[in-house]
Amino acid sequence: MSNTATEGTPLAANPLTRAVLEIDEYASGLGWDRPARLFALVDTAQLRTEEPALADQLGLGEESATGGLTPIEQDELPAGTALDEFLATIAWPEVIAGCALTVERLMLPPSAETAIPEDLDEAALASWVAEHPERQEVRMTVGVLRDGARESAVRLRAKDSATEVLTGADLVPGLADALTATFEA
Repeated sequence: MSNTATEGTPLAANPLTRAVLEIDEYASGLGWDRPARLFALVDTAQLRTEEPALADQLGLGEESATGGLTPIEQDELPAGTALDEFLATIAWPEVIAGCALTVERLMLPPSAETAIPEDLDEAALASWVAEHPERQEVRMTVGVLRDGARESAVRLRAKDSATEVLTGADLVPGLADALTATFEA
């Protein structure tokens, strides 16, 4: 992946939004029903200066040497480990400007959330949501920077198009908080 927008990806105003949309487009190209993917976000100019061979391998030419963030996919997340438990084990080195995660989930509209039965454990709740007729499959891509900036992109499986991706800083606040915590000592 490079830090330039891919065809079909909307242009974004800031580097974090561009990186999140780039990751969303990358994940879209892999298809649905995929495991969560974690990315380190590095300053493209710094990467070009300090690691020119890696920058060349990633296809980051001289034109990408100023501004922007480059997403670098990390190893696959360990199977069988809850996402929140896994994120709690991460500590990024100083060279990493931010991180992002893309994950698929089932989501209910707000009107259906009031009907959730009380006293369900996590497995029973997941089963209840999976069987609900109004459920939507979504892919959420959330990115955060060390300075606290955050951005999210949400893509519904039913509207799987780059022009239908919803973006915003606070679309997935719990996941953004968990990613931000990976930068706290």
